[in-house]
Parts: sequence; structure tokens; C-alpha cells
Amino acid sequence: MSRPPRARPLHALRSGVAAVLVGVVATAAAWYRLGPLTRATVWAEDGGPFFRDRLAAGVDGSLLRPYAGYLHLLPRLVVDLGFARPIEQYAVTIAGACCVVVGVVAGAVFVLARDLVPSWPLRLVLAAVPVTVPVVPYEISGNAANLHWFMLVLVPWLFAARVRTWWAAGSIAVLALVAVLTEPQTLLFAPLLLVAWWGRARVAGLRALPVTLAVIVAGAAQVVTALTTERASRPGHPTVGDVGRGYLLQPLAGAWTRYVGTVAAAVDRHGAVVVLLPVVVVLALVAAALVVGGWRARAQVLALAAGSVVVWTAALVANASADGGWGEQPVAAFVGAPPTRYAAASAMLLTAAVVLAASVLVDRRTWVRGEASRPAAVALGALGWAAVAVVVAAAVLAAAPGVTQRSGGPAWRPQVESQVPGCRTDPSGVVHAKTAPWGTTIPCGLVLGDR
Repeated sequence: MSRPPRARPLHALRSGVAAVLVGVVATAAAWYRLGPLTRATVWAEDGGPFFRDRLAAGVDGSLLRPYAGYLHLLPRLVVDLGFARPIEQYAVTIAGACCVVVGVVAGAVFVLARDLVPSWPLRLVLAAVPVTVPVVPYEISGNAANLHWFMLVLVPWLFAARVRTWWAAGSIAVLALVAVLTEPQTLLFAPLLLVAWWGRARVAGLRALPVTLAVIVAGAAQVVTALTTERASRPGHPTVGDVGRGYLLQPLAGAWTRYVGTVAAAVDRHGAVVVLLPVVVVLALVAAALVVGGWRARAQVLALAAGSVVVWTAALVANASADGGWGEQPVAAFVGAPPTRYAAASAMLLTAAVVLAASVLVDRRTWVRGEASRPAAVALGALGWAAVAVVVAAAVLAAAPGVTQRSGGPAWRPQVESQVPGCRTDPSGVVHAKTAPWGTTIPCGLVLGDR
């Protein structure tokens, strides 16, 4: 049902305010979950290739420079922001900017999921997924190097959005352009563009044109880059066991605990039922949502659930280093193992699929087959609420800052400030700063700044 013209501005204002509130809270939560030393430490490419490229080529020359076989627009923009601030604040600037991006993702999902998840508390749980999934802070949160993973949570909602105004169409197109120019795997969700076009009046359907064009242009740029740029990473050759057992011990486990190694320990003690039972429950949840949900809900649940498996598999195929050999070694070998960044992305998609499917089951307004028997409706509702309760419980138990790849430092700011006297002696020189896990050189002119 379309809204009266007079109601649309008020509705847009309320949606905008809600998105901002959700984004602010999500940003603060992401920042808190990192912990002080993690926020103060520069990670990997943020102090490596991205940092060096920005020094050597400036903004214009580094923004669309390929790295590892694809474009990284958003991380490059974040690094540019880091250079715009005093260099001793580089680490916290990067961490803060990345948390803001995650907040934007959460706010956008909260607004875009409105049609499929009318209940705002359930939609809030869905929007919070990129912040609350237990394994997210371990490596991918708060740094530009892994910012691209969050685009995979956002684009299913951008691509399938059925917007009501041209302003909204333009905004979604911009977000999609940035997302696809940041992560080429976002193209896996391109079929969802059909949802934005399907079954709409001609003028309304044309509002899907901006996002479609954005995906085509950005996707073409990523494909050309991939075909013309060499990747340093060797492709992997995972077995079915590597993919399957790895998925159970990493993304599935990481969706409910940050300590994925303890899941391997439980499997070693009690058998495969520890991970197979949750798989059966998730499959039942998704299958039920596919039966009773509307066609748009079905498409979205299927895209998120399948996307979780496909993204995990693609990571193992594209990167030999991503394959932990889960199919070749006994499960006891993975007791105490940490989560991987590839598991975090897949876990976010899996959790989003679970929350969306659960939302469909508990809200009969979204059902196509609303005439189900009362016992069946009660059973499906109970299954949905149980799934939501597990997701919320996992988020609460993992809310406090924990061990991350950067929780041991080294903090960036003290290193830079300690180099100021030496740089005053030789302003044309360079100094070295340690990062996790590498290091970088900084021109003294940058260290001195306006001092």
C-alpha cells in the first residue's frame, strides 16, 4: 500500500532519524568491543601497502590503485582520513572511521529491512549483526584492511531494495558503488537486483536503475582489475572436508562464540552432534521461512544463507593460506585455534540469515500462507523466538572486549611521539614504527606536522 503524499516526508524523516540513532549506537558498540590497546594499534595493510601507497602517490594516485588483485575504495578513503589528522592519531583515527562505517552499515540495514522485518526490535537485532557477531572484533573490526568484509552484509539489502523515491534510489546507488568498488565478492549478490525490478509499475521499477548501473560500472572495474592485476596469494585447492568441516568449526562456531577452539574441543569430547545439531536447527529454520515467507523474504533468506557458504568456499579456493586443513587433520588439532577473518564474514551472513528467517516465522504478517493451523503457527513462532534468543545471548556473552590480533599492541602513538626529538634534529629523515604484525617508515615531515 502506497502512502499518501503528505505522509511521505514525515516517514522519511522518521526513517532517517532511526537510521542515525542505530548507526550511532552501533558505532559506539563496535568501538567499545575493540578495547583500548586494539584501537591504538595499526593493523597489517593500514600500516603497510595502504600507508605506503598514500605516501608515494597521494590521494589521487592511491584511491583506485589495485592491491591483491582488486580495488579497495573504502579502505583507501579511510587511510586518507588518517593522513588528514595528526599522524600520531593515525591508529585511533582508522579504528574510529571503520567503526563509523560499520555503524552506517547497521543503520542502512535497519531502514532497508523494514518491508521484510516490520517489527523494529527484530530489525534492530538484524541490523546489529555486523557489530555483535562474537568473532568480528578478533581481526576484521576497527581496521581498514578488513573493512571490505562488512560490504557483504550490506549489499544484499542495497541490491534488493525497492525504494519509493528518487532520492533514496540515488543514495542506495552511491552506497552500492562504494561497496562494489571495495569488495568484488559483492557481485555474488547481483541476482538480488532482480528483486528490485520484479513486478513493479514502470516508473517505480525504474528507481532500481541507478543501483543497477552502479553495480554494473563498479563490477566491471573490479573484473578488469582482477584480470589485469597479479595476485600475490596462491590459489587454494580445498577438499570437500576442508570446506565442510572448516565451515562447522569456524563460521558456524564463530556465530555463537569468539572461542571457536572450544567448539573443536567439545566436538573432540562429545562427537559431531555438537555442530550437527545446530546445522539441523538452522536448516529447519531456513526451510520453514522459505515455505511460509513471501517471495522477497525467500529470496533474501536464501541469498544470505547461501552467501555464507559461498563466501567461505570462495575464500578457501582463492587463498591457499585460508585453508586450515580441516579435512585432513583430526578435530583435536583445532582445539584452541583462533577464528579467521574469512570465518567472520561468513558468520555474519549466517547470523543475518538466521535472524531474518526467525523474523519471518514470528511475524505472521509476513506470511504468504497465513492460514496455517494454530499448532503449526505456534511451533514455528517458538522456533523463531528460540533462534532470536540464541543470537541475542551470543551477542551479550561476547559484548565485552576480548583478545584480538592487536590486543598485544604495539600502540602507535607513543612510538611516533618518541621520534619527535630525532625528527627535529633531521627533518628530512624517516623513522620506523612497529605495527601488528609488520612495521612501516614515516617521513619526519609527517611526524613533525605543525610542531
